[in-house]
Amino acid sequence: MSESRERKYSIVLYSDDVTVREAVIAALGRRVSPDMAEHVIHQFATGAALRLFVDSKKPGTDSPIDLFILDGEAVPEGGMGMARQLKDEVFHCPPVLVITGRKEDAWLAAWSRADANVLHPVDPFTLAHTVADLLRSRTSAIA
Repeated sequence: MSESRERKYSIVLYSDDVTVREAVIAALGRRVSPDMAEHVIHQFATGAALRLFVDSKKPGTDSPIDLFILDGEAVPEGGMGMARQLKDEVFHCPPVLVITGRKEDAWLAAWSRADANVLHPVDPFTLAHTVADLLRSRTSAIA
């Protein structure tokens, strides 16, 4: 399959803070690793908008969601609660990455059933590496 026709990864990003969304987008660039396909990022500032988008994605659609990145510090609806809801309600839920405010919040990320977590402020190298690992795991699980 030629590179131009390769399916792009679909990443859903949720944060009420535009600076967090901008930091994540800048950290991920067009692709998280040279050996991986490019990605498209769908940004959401509210939980309601995110849920509408997820509900519109039926199984077997042309652009399934490959990864959720959720801001654990989002208000009024935090990313950890959103992660738990997605894991409970989305059939074959894609991997979820939560961005937490403190290292000590890792247990909350585990409670939320997130597949991984990184810390605020976002370190571009850590985020890109973690996202690449989650996307590779997702791709191998589907294959």
